[in-house]
Amino acid sequence: MKECIQGFSVNLFWDVDKDSIDLVQNAPYVIQRVLEYGKIGDWKLLLDYYGMERIVSITKNLRSLEPRALAFVSTVSRTPQEQFRCYNTRQSNPEHCNF
Repeated sequence: MKECIQGFSVNLFWDVDKDSIDLVQNAPYVIQRVLEYGKIGDWKLLLDYYGMERIVSITKNLRSLEPRALAFVSTVSRTPQEQFRCYNTRQSNPEHCNF
């Protein structure tokens, strides 16, 4: 597990200590970070570790995910976007505050 977490790009976990990340307990955090900020090598490492089925099942329950990351995981897994929680609960049109 430690070799896997050390294989990810440095920019993914810049705000936390990589050694403190548990890939089993923190799977949603790791998957979201790789989908939103990872490179193709990070994706391949993630896919080898978790497998497509587990990645999709965890991603379906995420409250938020960038549209680009959602489109990617939806396309590679051939899962309709409507099945993802972040697609159905996204904020409609956030407005700017008027001061």
